[in-house]
Amino acid sequence: MEHSASFNNNSLSSQRSLASVPSLNSHSHLFIPSTTSHSCLTTLKPHTSSSVYISCLTLAGNLLYTGSSDREIRSWNHTHFIQKPTTTNNNVVIAGKGAVKSIVVHSDKLFTAHQDNKIRVWRVTNLEHDQNQKYTRVATLPTLGDRLTKLLLPKNQVRIRRHKKCTWVHHVDTVSSLALSKDGTFLYSVSWDRTIKVWRTKDFACLESVRDAHDDAINAVAVSYDGYVYTGSADKRIRVWKKLEGEKKHSLVDTLEKHNSGINALALSADGSVLYSGACDRSILVSEKGKNGKLLVVGALRGHTRSILCLAVVSDLVCSGSEDKTVRIWRGVQKEYSCLAVLEGHRSPIKSLTAAVDRSEQDPNSEEPSFLVYSASLDCDVKKCQFCHLRWIKLL
Repeated sequence: MEHSASFNNNSLSSQRSLASVPSLNSHSHLFIPSTTSHSCLTTLKPHTSSSVYISCLTLAGNLLYTGSSDREIRSWNHTHFIQKPTTTNNNVVIAGKGAVKSIVVHSDKLFTAHQDNKIRVWRVTNLEHDQNQKYTRVATLPTLGDRLTKLLLPKNQVRIRRHKKCTWVHHVDTVSSLALSKDGTFLYSVSWDRTIKVWRTKDFACLESVRDAHDDAINAVAVSYDGYVYTGSADKRIRVWKKLEGEKKHSLVDTLEKHNSGINALALSADGSVLYSGACDRSILVSEKGKNGKLLVVGALRGHTRSILCLAVVSDLVCSGSEDKTVRIWRGVQKEYSCLAVLEGHRSPIKSLTAAVDRSEQDPNSEEPSFLVYSASLDCDVKKCQFCHLRWIKLL
């Protein structure tokens, strides 16, 4: 669960929606949708224990990576949604303590964030003879070298409790989310310890730590193509950071205070011009990037009846997962959004989402692609759904 969320009937469902923010839900008669279709293709049950759930999902190539609440990291061939059994079980690794909170992929490296305050780096090797993958841990961040070099200088020590200090390269609470820069040179991590850290992916060195970036736990991070870093926190704020020309460290560019409850998820549009944020107030805020990185809220997407826990963007679609056990798919035209589909079937809150264009079934003569949406829930299931794209028709 996110730091700001507790799944009971008295908390999230009672959070007020954002009455002061205009709704972007389309009620216009200028647009009509053509027929759309969606179906659940399969349900994966990675764990037999009802107490273990998938805590994060990510797609890379034809592989779906899953991280679970019991420290397990797996990969699956998402085109067939299978994991081929092998005697060596190469497709599964167990690391750390507590849940795996986030997974990102760069080249042949897998970066995983953990509840035990650490980031782990894995080299993925494809085993061509059985189409499986082998994982080799190459680093745990901060690295031993980083820790030793910082330990020698007193200025590198920061106070984390009244009588305890550590070096600034350490996260001292759950690492909640990871994001990569456009070229994969830098890894950004955020934590419930209220810090943002920047790591170099070449040698895994910690280059920067922004202390007290928020007033409460940070739950989400997103990075745009032009280097803007967005963080969402349980303090109800979204903050925008940028390393300005000639500066060595990131500076605060903007603070958005429109949500009235803790922020759980952030996602950027395909071109990076729009930021979507989901919170316990049951609304998805749509914010456009303005001059100098400032955010302008243009409206909210409403429909979920409980907290928004996760978001994913694919092409021009926005997918949202909620504590109300549903996934909604949205599309915007001229700043009006329509909920194209509500995916049901999970028996518990939706914890993580990822989505991709469905290239396996793509009709080369079709102008409209179909999409695959993967959802992981606290019911321990991962569902694979196919959604056929909707085209809006403007009435003149």
